[in-house]
Amino acid sequence: MANIKSQKKRNRTNEKAHQRNKAVRSALKTAIKKADAAVAAGDRDAALAAARAAARALDKAASKGIIHPNQAANRKSGIMIRVNGMDA
Repeated sequence: MANIKSQKKRNRTNEKAHQRNKAVRSALKTAIKKADAAVAAGDRDAALAAARAAARALDKAASKGIIHPNQAANRKSGIMIRVNGMDA
């Protein structure tokens, strides 16, 4: 345990950020799973809507530094490939 006042505050701040980042990452996984579930169900409109929501969440997480922008781009690309690969 830290003895220095500034380090105690830093530990509290880091824990808050950790919890916030963890929640955002969990929400990202859920959004991606929803898109994949819609693709698996064969519902093109729902899949497209879920993919757009997931892309928005990925962009937001990348802009806040929770994930790397390139990782967000790669994940969005993968989702859209799966959605566009559905038979029309």
